[in-house]
Amino acid sequence: MKSQPSTFNVFVYGTLKPGEANYQYYCGDRVTSQTPVYTFGNLYALPVGYPAMTEGENTVKGILLSFSDSSILKSLDKLEGYQEQRAFDLNEYYRQLVPIYNFAHQPRGKAWAYFMAIARVRQLQGTLITSGWWTTSL
Repeated sequence: MKSQPSTFNVFVYGTLKPGEANYQYYCGDRVTSQTPVYTFGNLYALPVGYPAMTEGENTVKGILLSFSDSSILKSLDKLEGYQEQRAFDLNEYYRQLVPIYNFAHQPRGKAWAYFMAIARVRQLQGTLITSGWWTTSL
């Protein structure tokens, strides 16, 4: 019996989106599909030049990237300063599964997403993005 390859979904809202600074190097030819979607949280522009998402009730718009190889998470974890075994407050971001939705408001399952603790966002003087969409042109 032939087994079906697993798909690993990652919700991206910042520099990993297609056309942004880190997409080509980290994702580029490894992406099997990409779909505009949203999840819930709060999105902040950080003066350091990239965004952060915190837990919250607002709509955060991004792209669902699908990969056939789970090793993508190791690569993205390194970029995002996340180590699963490290104390929560020592990580730049933390990774968790979130529900995602298409723009017709239909559930699209769950995807990995990277969050920043609100205390760290405040420390970095983040500014809430009320539109829920970040781009380098902000």
